[in-house]
Amino acid sequence: MAAEAHAPTASEYIVHHLQHLQNIKQKSIIDFSVVNIDSIIVSSVLGVIGLFVFWLAARKATSGVPGRFQAAVELLVEMVDNQAKASIHNAQSRRFVAPLALTVFVWIFLMNAMDMLPVDLLPAIWSGVYGAAGNDPHHAYLRVVPTADLSTTLGLSSAVLLLCLFYNIKIKGLGGWAHELVTAPFGTSKNPVFALLLGVVNLAMQIIEYVAKTVSHGMRLFGNMYAGELVFMLIALMGGAAALSLSGVLLPLGHIIAGSIWAIFHILIITLQAFIFMMLALIYLGQAHEAH
Repeated sequence: MAAEAHAPTASEYIVHHLQHLQNIKQKSIIDFSVVNIDSIIVSSVLGVIGLFVFWLAARKATSGVPGRFQAAVELLVEMVDNQAKASIHNAQSRRFVAPLALTVFVWIFLMNAMDMLPVDLLPAIWSGVYGAAGNDPHHAYLRVVPTADLSTTLGLSSAVLLLCLFYNIKIKGLGGWAHELVTAPFGTSKNPVFALLLGVVNLAMQIIEYVAKTVSHGMRLFGNMYAGELVFMLIALMGGAAALSLSGVLLPLGHIIAGSIWAIFHILIITLQAFIFMMLALIYLGQAHEAH
């Protein structure tokens, strides 16, 4: 006799929703052979959507009185360009960095905005497709917020680090940057022994600074979006408990109120986190243009 299906507990529900669609089963916490397929697919699709929206704006742009869509895009572009000018004073570098910052802001905003979808909408659709293909629908994992995936946010921050290293070498030269690595922040000494000791300390401090900035850059975005995702799951559990309760009259109302309030507040969070990530990227790239 087949075992009767039972509704998942609260912990089983959350654990299931926190599982990624992966190429293989992860064997340890740190396993670089694992690829989170859902994060790659969702972020790629959102990137294409972002490019399409800006292509439409450029295609419909006019020199006369702009429409609301064109005006909104122009305000966004102008805002990012002003921030880039404030952080990076090299006009040639800004020709690449300003569009990059705009891309980062829009792309991260779109990835963050996936958190506004109902928690079970896309996972339920994927579960039906996965089950229709003859698989166990209970193993149909899907996470739709790429920025709640640490590999995504650290990948973005690592890309910013590589750009910082590139501009350090481009602006200061390889020799000039190498000299800065062993002389800043504590300077050097005319005494060879002290100069060597200070060089080692300075180099260690520079490495720590680069690593700390990269890790904190990615962790800040991940932490905020992961926490927001968990809150939406808890609110969804409140709605599930209301559906199973015969006497729960106030619980459905509480579910609607709590979900609405958090969704409105979360609009600010997803926008602010995209802006903070973009601003930190501009600041770090601006520091790469400055000599110590």
